Amino acid sequence: MLFDRSGFWYRILVTRYGEVGGRLEVGGQSCSSWWREVARIRDGGGVVGGGWFRECVSKKLDDGSDTLFWFDKWLGSASLCVRYPRLFALFENKFITVADLFSRGFEQEGEAWQWRRRLWAWEEEELEECRTLLLDVSLHANVSDKWVWLPDPSEGYSVRRS
Repeated sequence: MLFDRSGFWYRILVTRYGEVGGRLEVGGQSCSSWWREVARIRDGGGVVGGGWFRECVSKKLDDGSDTLFWFDKWLGSASLCVRYPRLFALFENKFITVADLFSRGFEQEGEAWQWRRRLWAWEEEELEECRTLLLDVSLHANVSDKWVWLPDPSEGYSVRRS
């Protein structure tokens, strides 16, 4: 389901539960207990093992069209919504992909940064830190993003840079 969004099982689950912001929807009260548990594991919870999934899986960035800028762990050891919670809370489009953000311009005056209100000075500093991380990231057209398994988190996280 994470690797092949055009695959048979992904299409079945989208038909059954829906898709919101590029992610399979949990489905509310009418979904199976199995699917609710799978969604909890994906989101870092679950009955057994807690956050093992987020600790062991990361995105390998290529064209950025299948990677959620804030939610997916693609740049470092934590998702950007965890690393910059205040910026995430103030950001308008929480489901923007990396490709969309880059195409709108992530530089200081870029159109990608749309906020619910003006940022305070300390929030601007945090945004500048985030922008600095993005300077080393390059996208590779016509190559789909992939999920990668990290059996040992001490080995680091995969981000393709130029």
